[in-house]
Amino acid sequence: MIAIENLGHIDAEAARLARRRYRAGNAEPTSGVAPGFTQANMIVLPRDWAFDFLLFAQRNPKACPLLDVSDPGSHMTLLAPGADLRTDLPLYRIWRDGKLAEEIADATTAWAERPDLVSFLIGCSFTFETSMAEAGIEIRHITDKSNVPMYLTNRACRPAGRLRGNLVVSMRPIKASRVADAATISGRFPAVHGAPVHIGAPEEIGIRDLSKPEFGEPVRIEPGEIPVFWACGVTPQAAVMASGVPFAITHAPGHMFITDIPDTAYHA
Repeated sequence: MIAIENLGHIDAEAARLARRRYRAGNAEPTSGVAPGFTQANMIVLPRDWAFDFLLFAQRNPKACPLLDVSDPGSHMTLLAPGADLRTDLPLYRIWRDGKLAEEIADATTAWAERPDLVSFLIGCSFTFETSMAEAGIEIRHITDKSNVPMYLTNRACRPAGRLRGNLVVSMRPIKASRVADAATISGRFPAVHGAPVHIGAPEEIGIRDLSKPEFGEPVRIEPGEIPVFWACGVTPQAAVMASGVPFAITHAPGHMFITDIPDTAYHA
């Protein structure tokens, strides 16, 4: 297990308090919540799909950097002892035959449909936002209290078994003078997507209109700012849709699992 000592200036209770709020039914995007603690995307699949996804993640590590994998049937993780993956995220999505069936604040009932579910926790770019903000780089969706915009690109992921799909990216508008700094800072966190995968020219990766993200909400782009794109842990949800996966549980985009692990544990 990753050590969680030496939390330094971050609030050691913040992650646990956030999870308690979500268990009580409070739903909110988690960017900027419990700053200093690692956040994670989640996908939960039946055991007979778990190997395919493990291989998919291994072949597409930029989009799917694995932080933890549960035993079949478990809803626990060593990233937050005592947490319950069925209740401690703010919002879940239930998928059936590759289609979004519902969004819910508690996945306990859906989880009970299968006794063999395997949970995958995947690094999230929200993790390096604290370091970027501390360096004076504005994170627009935090400023505007909105969800980060996420886009389906034309870049195909490397397929694995029955899973295929295109890369999803998150976007943050960055002042041109700070793009190199943003790339350097995020590049120090390879376990949570690392450096950007594309800078500027959204049409080159198949994004026609930045005001119409497939996931999340659009954000303002001010004069002198450049859209910067990072690989996104919503990519598995695109794979679920493209591959017609019969059953899956995921986080709702932007509504992550907040771990007890400090961001610095994943600093290269």
